[in-house]
This record gives sequence, structure tokens and C-alpha cells, in this order.
Amino acid sequence: MQRYSILWADDEIDLLKPHILFLQQRGYDITPVNNGAEAVELSESRNFDVVFLDEHMPGMSGLEALGHIKTTKPNVPVVMITKNEEEQIMEEAIGSRIDDYLIKPLNPSQILLSVKKILDKKTLVSEKTSSDYQQEFRKISMAFLDDLSHDAWADLYKKLVYWELEMGQSDASMIEVLESQKVEANVNFCRFIKKNYEAWLNDPNSRKPLLSHQLMKKKVFPEVNTTRPTFLIVIDNLRYDQWKAIEPDLLDFFVVDKEETYYSILPTTTAYARNAIFSGMLPSDMARQYPDLWVGEDTDDGKNNFEDEFLSRQLKRNNLNFKFSYNKIKRLEEGRELVDSVNNLFANNLNVIVYNFVDMLSHARTDMAMVRELAPDEAAYRSITKSWFAHSPLIDILKKISEQKARVIITTDHGTIRVRKPFKIIGDRNVNANLRYKQGKNLGYEADKVMIGAKPERLFLPKGNVSTTYVFAVEDQFFAYPNNYNYYVGMYKDTFQHGGVSMEEIIIPLIFLTSKNAQ
Repeated sequence: MQRYSILWADDEIDLLKPHILFLQQRGYDITPVNNGAEAVELSESRNFDVVFLDEHMPGMSGLEALGHIKTTKPNVPVVMITKNEEEQIMEEAIGSRIDDYLIKPLNPSQILLSVKKILDKKTLVSEKTSSDYQQEFRKISMAFLDDLSHDAWADLYKKLVYWELEMGQSDASMIEVLESQKVEANVNFCRFIKKNYEAWLNDPNSRKPLLSHQLMKKKVFPEVNTTRPTFLIVIDNLRYDQWKAIEPDLLDFFVVDKEETYYSILPTTTAYARNAIFSGMLPSDMARQYPDLWVGEDTDDGKNNFEDEFLSRQLKRNNLNFKFSYNKIKRLEEGRELVDSVNNLFANNLNVIVYNFVDMLSHARTDMAMVRELAPDEAAYRSITKSWFAHSPLIDILKKISEQKARVIITTDHGTIRVRKPFKIIGDRNVNANLRYKQGKNLGYEADKVMIGAKPERLFLPKGNVSTTYVFAVEDQFFAYPNNYNYYVGMYKDTFQHGGVSMEEIIIPLIFLTSKNAQ
């Protein structure tokens, strides 16, 4: 068992011997001193796990000693102990970065609780989390045996993300168990999508989830009114777990009214899913009704250059006369420019802001060795997303929005999955380059291990010719050609990709926020 060392400074330290003995009996090493100056000197020359400081000591006070200690050892935890309950003293101590605040007279349990909270919290939380997950493990595994609805699958996915976030860096063996359970969940979820997806699109009586092309009409337009502006923030490629990572940074400015999910259409790519959001149509309908806007797989032109026009036409089809704006942020400079002009948007009923950073990060991770090393797994990927968000123009934009009465909806067009299993596929030079879905004729593959759209019209997907087929990777597969196979595997294994079928790509966040200023 690890022994922790505690420095305790109090001008009445002799009177505290019973408390010191109490801690020593429980494995803590105590170094007692009776003044602040000696505490500062010892803290500079030795390493302590925690420091107790009496606030009122003759000579150098506890607050003064705190300032000196934090200058040389900024990360050492400090507990301030005082007889003074004045709010000003408490605020000054807390502002000086103390870790706990105890009021005299002390009792042994109070001291022990403070020490454990500071020094043993990680271990205690990890053990409790692992224990709780073990109890939940069987319930989740048993759920796979049921015929789950789309809502139940969304709840199960959110539950797995919850445990993933709760475990953090806890017991490695339990993290491995959770990873295995996520894999099992995705195997069953992909079967669920194969079985039901076509019916969702074709059978009006099918019990279906909210899909990409229904998002604006069913969820966004009803939120728009004349009393306050509505902002729709579409963060490209944002998974549910990434939303949970950035959520705390928003809670100072917004109230989360509703946290929902919806299902991305296939393929889970920007060209298909995001165009479906803004057009309110499925891809084959877009291609047929708006050939001037739809860009097919047979051209290298940008596939999402007309989102604002798609939105405009959807508003007209629904007889909505909203005054709206559309901004797409692809570069840092564009984000900064929008920060400066965001106040001009409050005159609109609806403001759409598409932010492409997360999508760029996922693709940069493939191309840049440094980014790839920074994000080797899901936890690191979330961490990079959180760090970006906390320092991005987007959070500055949201802070400015929160200063006035406004409705904010945060969502995405699809998620991503870390791919680990290469899957051989054969295609000609006209086949698209995406690693999670292929579209073309004469594709060669093992049919029982993927999801196949042999009749694209049943999936409302455009057909390049009469023999066009769509093939979707499932679970954590990625497509690789037999020629240059090892190159593809080395390049793309353990990267985050989208386009296929997985919980991470399809079940995506839909968040409704209200400015705290509006409360």
C-alpha cells in the first residue's frame, strides 16, 4: 500500500497530536510544523502529497504561505484550515487554488475524508466504477438477445458511451471487457440495420427513427419563431461521445433542455447525409429533382457546395418565410470573422452554422503522422476534440449567442468509427475512394460479411448505370484493394473513418440549448 506524506502547519500543532496519530495509524506520514515560514521552507526542499495550512498563524499567515507554496509547487494539493467562517476569507483561499477548506474545531473523520478525497479519489472512483459496470455488464449482454427497437439501440449505445467515459483510465482489464462488449454490440446493431433500413425508407407503416432528411422539418423548423433567433450548429463528424466531451464547456452559458439522437442515412458521409439534412430529401430524390445542385460520384467537384440553396428550396417547399443565414466554417480565419459578425445574425429567424473542424481532424489524422500519434484511440480523439473546442472560434461564437435570448441546436451529419479490420474488395478505376462504402459495377467481395445495396433505388441512392451496386462496410471494417493491400492496411488501420454501418456513425447527437440569459 502506498504511504502518503502530509505537511501540517499550525501554530497550535501540539494540540493536534490526536489527529496526527489518527492519520499515522491509517498509513499517512505527517510532518508537523508550527509556523508558515517553516512550511514554505520544507515544501521547497521536500515533496509532499498534500499540505495542511492553518489560516491564522502569527508571522506568515496561512494565506501568505499558500501563495509562496503555489509559486514553487503549483500542483501540490493544499487544505486550508481556519476558525474564520467569513465569506471573504473563503473566497480568497479558494481563489488561491486550494483543494479543500475545513472549519475548526476539527474531527478525525472530517480530516480523513478530506485526505481521501484528494489523494485516493481516483482509486476509489475507479474501483466503484468497475464494480458498477460489472453489475451492468450482464444486463447489456442480455439486451442483445432481444429484438431491440431503434430507440432501444440508441439508449444502449448511450449507455456504453457512459461507461466508456466513466472508466476513463481505470482498470485495464475492465476497459478491455467494455471494448469487447462494444464490438459485440456493433455486430448486433449492424444486423439490425441490415434487417430494417430498407423498410424504414419504403414502408410507411414501419416503425422508424428520425432520419437525416427529416431533421429540419420535424426538429428544427418547429423551434423557429419570431420572438428569438434559432441557431443550428452542425459540427461535421461529431460522435455522441465527443459531444459529451465538449458539453461541460457549454454549461456555464447554456441550459441543456433536451439531449436526443437521430439516425444518419447511408452512406454516412457528408455528401449524402448532410445534403439530405438541408434538402429534406433522400439522395436519389435530390439527384432527380435538383440536378443543378446534386453532384454525383462521377465527378471530382465538391459535393456540398449548395447546402444553402438546398435549405432555401426546402423552406419554400414547406411554405416557410423564415429569414435565414448560412455560414460554413472550414478555416480558422473564417471562424474568427464570424465571431466578429455574429451580432448581425440576431435579426434572422434561423441561422445555420456548419463547422468542419472535426471532419478535418479525422482526415488529417490519416495524413499527418503527428496527429495520428496524438489520437491513437477514442479517449485521445475525444481529448483532442475537447481541447480544440475550448480554444476554437466556435466556443466564442456560442458565448456571444448566449449573451442574448436565443435557441441553439447542436448536431452533426454522421459520426466515425476507428477501423481495425481490413476487408478485401475489387473494383475498377471508377469506384469511389471512400474506405467504408463502395459504389460501382462489377465489385468483387465476400457478400455475407458486408451490407449490400444491390437495388440502390430501394435505398433511395442514385444509380450511375443499371448494374450499380452499393457495398457498406460494417462494424470496424475498412475496404482495401488486393493490389497495394499492405500499403492500405498500414496507412488506414486504426484511423477514424465514416461511410459505413456502425453505432458510432449512425446514432448521432441532437442537442437543444437555451441561453442562460433567457432564463
